[in-house]
Amino acid sequence: MADGSSQSQLIQGWIDRLQAGDSAARGELLKVACERLTRLARKMLHSYPRVHRWEETDDVFQNAMMRLHRSLDQVKPQTVKDFFSLAALNIRRELLDLAKHYYGPQGQGAHHITHAAGDTASSLPRGRHDPADESHEPARLALWTEFHQQVESLPEDEREVFDLLWYQGLTQKEVADLLKISERTIKRRWQSARLKLHEALNGELPES
Repeated sequence: MADGSSQSQLIQGWIDRLQAGDSAARGELLKVACERLTRLARKMLHSYPRVHRWEETDDVFQNAMMRLHRSLDQVKPQTVKDFFSLAALNIRRELLDLAKHYYGPQGQGAHHITHAAGDTASSLPRGRHDPADESHEPARLALWTEFHQQVESLPEDEREVFDLLWYQGLTQKEVADLLKISERTIKRRWQSARLKLHEALNGELPES
């Protein structure tokens, strides 16, 4: 992958082409955003075999592509910063919807269980072919849901830095260059955002 400066130049070029009506540039921008989304979705779903009963990372990727495609139809970013902000918002919303879809009150995973390999019908309680999930998966996915919601509520300057570092996977130097502020300011906002999330989630933070 290109370094931060080269990547920013590439992205700005695609943004300029999109502004000029080049539809092919949209595809390049989608790839940039969805690459990070796919890694985050894979991390979020990796420990949840019951979710994999219904969803694979490739399906998440396709859903995100459609969501981002619609966003780029409605909103034309002017700068790399604008694009990353739009992409981070959509990545967060896609992951949030995914967690809610499977383990919200009406989610599939809240009412079904995937039996472990080796389980037989005779070993299961009678009359309970698909009992509610009794593992820790609902609680853990609920943490992801709460995490994404709490990120949405961060102060704008801290959310912007958190989006770029956590959702986009940029380095602190790349974020400082992009926002044209010092790395010290980036570090301060990053630490403040993490502290707020740590307190809101009682010390539990998903890994990036």
